[in-house]
Amino acid sequence: MKKNFSHLTKNGEPTMVDVSDKGVSHRIAIARSMVILAPEILEQFQKDEIHTKKGPVFQTAILAGIMASKKTSELIPLCHPLGLDGCNVTIELSDSQEVEIICTVKTSGKTGVEMEALTGASVAALTIYDMCKGFSHHILIKETRLLEKIGGKNDFKIA
Repeated sequence: MKKNFSHLTKNGEPTMVDVSDKGVSHRIAIARSMVILAPEILEQFQKDEIHTKKGPVFQTAILAGIMASKKTSELIPLCHPLGLDGCNVTIELSDSQEVEIICTVKTSGKTGVEMEALTGASVAALTIYDMCKGFSHHILIKETRLLEKIGGKNDFKIA
């Protein structure tokens, strides 16, 4: 069976998906962004945080990720505005210079929260870049992807 893009009419024009006939269900999405930091940035760590003139990097990125998740429909055309039941952003530094950002978003609604989770993880990564670029521009935002989605027609999980 051929799938069609959900945000296009039969004539190929953009449209917002009509969810009026869908039932409300509990939905969760988990997204990840990976950031690789240059050694000169890693030298700035004090315990589990980098402190800059703009403030603590990871704590600021967590707040930015949460705020972005809440504003996803203002940033991405055709996304439904959603009331979020919860949004959690965690940031961890691995031994290999990689920063892992995980954004988990929950709602009870008629449409999923994948875009909210992806937006939250992405903006948290961009915030880390913005706050660290004074030390080095050798920062790589390597990967942003959906890890898991629960609720709606199909569940999804990266193996």
